[in-house]
Amino acid sequence: MNGSVLTRTCSRRHPSLVFRVNMAASMASQAAARGLRTATSKNILLDKVKCTWLSPRRWLNLQEYQSKKLMQESGVAVQRFYVADTASEALEAAKRLNAKEIVLKAQILAGGRGKGVFDSGLKGGVHLTKDPAVVGELANKMLGFNLTTKQTPKEGVKVKTVMVAEALDITRETYFAILMDRSCNGPVMVGSPQGGMDIEEVAASSPELIFKEVIDIFEGVRDDQALRMAANLGFNGPLQRQAADQIKRLYDLFLKVDATQVEVNPLGETPEGQVVCFDAKINFDDNAEFRQKAVFAMDDMTESDPTETEAAKWDLKYIGLDGNIACFVNGAGLAMATCDIIDLHGGKPANFLDLGGGVKERQVYEAFKLLTADPKVEAILVNIFGGIVNCAIIANGITKACRELELKVPLVVRLEGTNVHEAKRILTESGLPITAAENLDDAAKKAVAAIKK
Repeated sequence: MNGSVLTRTCSRRHPSLVFRVNMAASMASQAAARGLRTATSKNILLDKVKCTWLSPRRWLNLQEYQSKKLMQESGVAVQRFYVADTASEALEAAKRLNAKEIVLKAQILAGGRGKGVFDSGLKGGVHLTKDPAVVGELANKMLGFNLTTKQTPKEGVKVKTVMVAEALDITRETYFAILMDRSCNGPVMVGSPQGGMDIEEVAASSPELIFKEVIDIFEGVRDDQALRMAANLGFNGPLQRQAADQIKRLYDLFLKVDATQVEVNPLGETPEGQVVCFDAKINFDDNAEFRQKAVFAMDDMTESDPTETEAAKWDLKYIGLDGNIACFVNGAGLAMATCDIIDLHGGKPANFLDLGGGVKERQVYEAFKLLTADPKVEAILVNIFGGIVNCAIIANGITKACRELELKVPLVVRLEGTNVHEAKRILTESGLPITAAENLDDAAKKAVAAIKK
C-alpha cells in the first residue's frame, strides 16, 4: 500500500499525530505487531542541527493573542495589542493604540487567515489600515461571521474575537526556537538569520545557516551563548545585546510555562532599532498540566471536533475517519496496524480510538458510547494487546456497554496479553453476540465480512 491509511488520512487533519504514530508503530513492529496530533512528520531531523521537533501528547490550543500575552508577561518584546469581542471595542482599541498603522487579525486557530474569506463577503482575516474608523468597519464584517481558510472545514469557523495591534515595519527577519531535544537530553536553541519562511526549507537549501546551542538545564542560557546566537542571527552592535536579552527572556518563558517548544518566526528587526517577536508558536508539556492550571485554563476547544473533545474528558484519544468500521485499540502503533489491515481486506476504518494504558471499565463504556454515536459505524473491531492493560477490565467494560447501550452493530473482539483467559471467559459467558477473533488478520476479515452480510 502507498503508506498507512491512517497516515494518509490524518496527515492533513491531525499532522502531529503522524510523527507519534510512526514512532509507536516502529516500536510495535519490533516487538512483532497514543498518539496524536504536528506535520507529516514534523520530525525535522536537520543534518547539521540533529534536532527532533516533538509535540505534546495532546494539543493545548491557544489563540495568537493568548500566546502573545504569555510572552508579554515574561518581558518578551511583542507588538502592542488589544483584544475585542465587538466592533465598538475594536474601534476603541484602535484609538487607544494611537499607532501610525494598525493591523486587525481575526482570532481563529487555523492558518491561512490572510487569504481567507468571510461569509459576510469580506476577503482576508488580516487587514492593515491607518484609520481607526476602518478597524471598526472591518471588525463588524468579521465578528460573528465564519472565516474559511485552507485549514478550516468547508463551512469555516465563526470568529468571536479579533486582535487589534500596532503594525510595525520589519527590516530583517530571523528565526529562533527553543525546544526539547532527546539527543541532547534537554533543551536546545536553534536559530537562523533567514526567518519568515519554513525552517525546513532553510535546513534543506542552506544548512550552514542553521545554528544550534545546547542549553545546560542547570546553568540556563549563558550570556556568551545568547550573544553568540544573536550574532549568528545577524544582529550587530546594540541590537546584538538586545537580541541576546530577548533570547534569555524567551528561555525564561520556556521554563516558566513548561514548554516543549517556543518557536519565534520571525524574530524581527524594525527600522527604529527594536528586536521584536512578531509571531510565535508555543507547545506545552501536558504532563505539567497539574502545575500550569492557569495556562491550561486558556485552552480554546471551540474549534475542536466535539467527539474528540468528549473523548479527551475520559483520557481517550479519538480521531474520526471516513469509513464504517470503528477501531477500538490500545496504542498508536496497534491502531495504525489495525486500520491498515482493515483497508487491506477491503474495509474502511471509521476512526482511530486509543484507550492508552491505565484503562478503567468506565473508559471502555464511554468509548463505546462515542463509537455507537457515529451513524457511519456499521461494525466495531476491538483489538487489544494487553501489556499494561488488563484484558479482563476490557471484557467487563465491553459487556457492560453492550447491555446498557443495546449495541445494534456487529462486534468483533480480539484480545491478547495480560489476563486474556479470564477476559475470554467473561465474553463467552456473557451470552452476547460477540464474534471472537484469534489474531488481527482474522479480526479484520470478520469485521469486513460482518458489514458485507
